[in-house]
Amino acid sequence: MDWDKLRVFHAVAEAGSFTHAGEALNLSQSAVSRQISALEDSLSVPLFHRHARGLILTEQGDLLYRTAREVFAKLAMTEAMLTESKDRPKGPLKVTTTVAFGASWLTPRVREFVDLYPEIEVSLALDDSELDLSMREADVAIRMSPPRQPDLVQRHLLTVRYLAYASADYLKKHGTPRNPEDLDKHRVIAYGPETRPVRNVNWVLEAGARAGHERRPILAVNNLYAIAQAIQNGLGIGVLPDFMLAESHGLVRVLPEAKGAEAAAYFVYPEELRNSKRIAVFRDFLLHKVGENRNGGS
Repeated sequence: MDWDKLRVFHAVAEAGSFTHAGEALNLSQSAVSRQISALEDSLSVPLFHRHARGLILTEQGDLLYRTAREVFAKLAMTEAMLTESKDRPKGPLKVTTTVAFGASWLTPRVREFVDLYPEIEVSLALDDSELDLSMREADVAIRMSPPRQPDLVQRHLLTVRYLAYASADYLKKHGTPRNPEDLDKHRVIAYGPETRPVRNVNWVLEAGARAGHERRPILAVNNLYAIAQAIQNGLGIGVLPDFMLAESHGLVRVLPEAKGAEAAAYFVYPEELRNSKRIAVFRDFLLHKVGENRNGGS
């Protein structure tokens, strides 16, 4: 199987069109189309259904794509390992984590890491769904639950606590709850059922509630930042992860003695990258920053 044609096929399958694949490969649309037709002729099978709205892989094309995707992912990983400097870590480092953790905690600290290691090219993929590390959709991940794949190395990074907050205006108008039972007299903002980051994240609906008297939320939201906005605007009492530093946004923590929800965050990467210097220095940097937070630093 011709390697150049396979490379073009992989790009077309990823892009979903000859035009976009050509842009990625710096080839004309007609050149890309000719390469795909030649590959189909050599294999004697169609690889794409051609439609006005784009290209769809045939069954045979999907089989070839899955194989090619794995090959190119392994090659990219090998290239990164081969080009890594013996003396100083360098090269691309793609990091994935949740939108909230990435935007609130990780991104503000990336500048310091880049200043320390300017030859590492950091890119962040913030996504609440889990990218496939074994397929090199990212090099490392920070996940809010243990990885399910057996071929991934994991290291506990930090424990996230989900704490209750309200705005000063809300508390002035409605009073401050002194114990969980007082929540019966308050508006409560909850996470929607499809986006709960941890099992007990809506603990403010249950804590201190009387048996048979289910506490209902004034609003259920499927987005962490929307919950923070609702709290800031005085709608009610809601729960936010401690890494968001809600106090710095003018929110007031309530019920500090109550035991809320907790989730362990893990630093995760493929077994093949165990000896990568880029990953080692990034892991050590994150652990140092977590330690600073724990000890009252920035």
